[in-house]
Amino acid sequence: MANYFNKSTDQVLKEFNTSKNGLDNGTLEMHKEKYGPNALNEKKKKSLVTVFLEQFKDLLVIILIIAGIISMATGEMESTIVIFAVIILNAILGTVQHVKAEQSLGSLKALSAPHAKVMRNGVKIEIESKDIVPGDILVLEAGDLVCADGRIIENYSLQVAESALTGESESVTKTSDLIDKDEVALGDQINMVFSSSLVTYGRALVVVTSTGMNTELGKIATLMEQTQEKKTPLQISMDDFSKKLAIVILVICAVVFGLSVYRNTPVLDSLMFAVALAVAAIPEALSSIVTIVLAIGTQKMAKENAIIKSLKAVEGLGSVSIICSDKTGTLTQNKMTTKELYVDSKLIDSKDLDLNSKPCKYLLDSAVLCNDSTSIDGKEIGDPTEVALVNLAHLYNVKELDLRSNFERLKEIPFDSDRKLMSTLHKIDGKNTLFTKGAFDVLLNRITNILTSDGVRPITEEDKRNIINTNMKLSQNGLRVLAFAYKEIPEIRDLSLEDENGYTFIGLISMIDPPRVESAEAVRDCITAGIKPIMITGDHKITASAIAKQIGILQDGDMAIEGLELDKMSDEELNRKLEHISVYARVSPEHKIRIVNAWQNKSKIVAMTGDGVNDAPALKQADIGIAMGITGTEVSKDAASMILTDDNFATIVKAVTNGRNVYSNIKNSIKFLLSGNTSGIIAVLYATLAALPVPFHPVHLLFINLLTDSLPAIAIGVEKPSKDLLKDKPRDSKESILTKDFIKEIALEGLVIAIFTLIAFHIGLNVGGEAVGSTMAFATLCLARLFHGFNCRGKKSIFKIGLFTNKFSWYAFLTGAVLLNAVLFVPPLQKLFEVAPLNIGNIGLIYLLAFLPTVIIQGVKVFLDFFQKEDSEEEKASI
Repeated sequence: MANYFNKSTDQVLKEFNTSKNGLDNGTLEMHKEKYGPNALNEKKKKSLVTVFLEQFKDLLVIILIIAGIISMATGEMESTIVIFAVIILNAILGTVQHVKAEQSLGSLKALSAPHAKVMRNGVKIEIESKDIVPGDILVLEAGDLVCADGRIIENYSLQVAESALTGESESVTKTSDLIDKDEVALGDQINMVFSSSLVTYGRALVVVTSTGMNTELGKIATLMEQTQEKKTPLQISMDDFSKKLAIVILVICAVVFGLSVYRNTPVLDSLMFAVALAVAAIPEALSSIVTIVLAIGTQKMAKENAIIKSLKAVEGLGSVSIICSDKTGTLTQNKMTTKELYVDSKLIDSKDLDLNSKPCKYLLDSAVLCNDSTSIDGKEIGDPTEVALVNLAHLYNVKELDLRSNFERLKEIPFDSDRKLMSTLHKIDGKNTLFTKGAFDVLLNRITNILTSDGVRPITEEDKRNIINTNMKLSQNGLRVLAFAYKEIPEIRDLSLEDENGYTFIGLISMIDPPRVESAEAVRDCITAGIKPIMITGDHKITASAIAKQIGILQDGDMAIEGLELDKMSDEELNRKLEHISVYARVSPEHKIRIVNAWQNKSKIVAMTGDGVNDAPALKQADIGIAMGITGTEVSKDAASMILTDDNFATIVKAVTNGRNVYSNIKNSIKFLLSGNTSGIIAVLYATLAALPVPFHPVHLLFINLLTDSLPAIAIGVEKPSKDLLKDKPRDSKESILTKDFIKEIALEGLVIAIFTLIAFHIGLNVGGEAVGSTMAFATLCLARLFHGFNCRGKKSIFKIGLFTNKFSWYAFLTGAVLLNAVLFVPPLQKLFEVAPLNIGNIGLIYLLAFLPTVIIQGVKVFLDFFQKEDSEEEKASI
């Protein structure tokens, strides 16, 4: 953006070939041709067909498609239908999630004011905002939404709320003066107005300098277009897992097919068995189970005031190690509140005013009378600072309308950003009293007397030192300080600036946007969970640091820096200091993205909270974007992965707990599926290498894989979180889901189940031949995997977790057992699933052999629980 804020008015007007009367018709057409239409670029959207087809890119899905085609060619229509049903269901779920994606640029466009008042050919007219061009003269009045960036050329006490851009609730007082600065932050450009800002007070004439994508709002839109969404750690792990698993499965199937052909098994039969083995080995239910577990986690979070827009964000939350949080409205209440008062030479709490004391009464009266705001029945109108003063009066049952009715405003000198003062004249106790409030440094030099409980006396140097020291102390604590004074005037007359001298000092009132009550505890929970909370705000560094210290973000050894300091840092310097910087103040949208990127370059999973338009690019850049549901703009909500319906920072901690639990449950579900599939693969490889008949028919593998696997895996996915979940540190984002220890557990548990399955197979071969052996192997493997669902509920033994704490595990086990027994005992199903009739002895052996793997696995877990308990007790004793 050009530096219009430090150009003279004549330069700005000359640059756009215009005057305060506005554009003439010829210049208007020239500017339209030169600068183009005032519009935000639309983001191109993929068609639904394209999105749907993209769901089939996964390698495991491609293998399943090939398997389905081969099944169809060999006449196995049941297998074909099941395979393609699962594939299509997953594709539909993925498409539905994409349809709910970003609409950020559309929301940005909607922020533009539909109409604007401009001067053209010396006449004020109203036009659509899209027809504004650089050089137009905007006429701004209270209540107007600014539709373009512009330089103020005439100012009449203009105040503008820029919270949508800066995130700060306090209105900014504007001026038409030049700014003698080479570099200023957005909030310091007080002779400029920006698109999407709201005029809260006064009026002004503004020459338009930028429209559409060239405005500050447009730059944010551009940043969002350039920002790429990040894959969550689970997505990365699953992609890596899918590739590795696909390669292993293809190799195993090729070996089995080759050995079968070598042993003179018909090629078609060998091919069909290899396909069935591929279908059995591929956990095709995994995608659906992951989606279901994430969806259940989403529903749980919604009940706890966290709306998840993207299912992947549920798991991503559990991996978060950095939370970059906006201050205003996120960690604070977004409401200015009075804090401490300096009156009668004492510093007191705002709740300790003694209205029987004249200094205290005069301070409260002046705060309400020299004030244009109201707060009635919870509806606050006016500048947030003035509203805070009115709310202070409410603490003492003083109603602003009653007080103003009793002491009518006779004359006034409105607030002016140059003077930094406001004065109103009232008749108090029969005397014409001029109350004035304003900036401390301006008012102090105009004071000659001081009001005390003993009356009015000349102010001394000691009085001034006490006042200055108190102001400094309050300011260093991040408080905004207003000074109050009064003087008596002999007669009612028009006031002049010369009247604002010779005052009697009343006192100081400090105020702040206070932290949310729950913020400090939430920050402590974050630190306990190994998460570093960081404050990123457009506010001043002193104010931000004070809030950050109060809630525990800024600790000993931590740093607070401003955006200008960040600009001067190289990437290397920022990287060195990054872990020690806990507060970033006076930052721009570009700064926020740089901070998020810096942490991501350290392989950290970053969550970013915010509510303003200025937060949207960083929300999108972050691994997890979290928007405020109450105070947040539509743009921030569209850019975010998660929306807090209660704007409560503490809700994020709950979401992190749920996210960690979801990942743990998904990993346990994967363990259940892969260890069960491993047992089947081991059994098939053993039989193939030992030149034995195949232990399972293709339909057996499909029954196990598609009917008795899914329910236990889903039940594992809804396991409740453990109490110590937040005490664990965030997992390394680079860590694959298939760690060495995890693979070892899968292999060992799969081997144990396979051993007892093969024992059943050999017993069946000996007592009844190939048909009985295959049936006993199938039934034992199926039932053992159902029992194995209890083993995979967590790392601890079932006795530590609780045998009956997850009722869904029992529903899944009983449903699977009923289906298996139906196949074993119902004649039509026996024929369909190619099982041989079994006697009671065989059935008893199946249940015993299927249960023994769980006995062994649980025995090992009980043993490990005991020694872990011993170790923890020794650690406590040493402490």
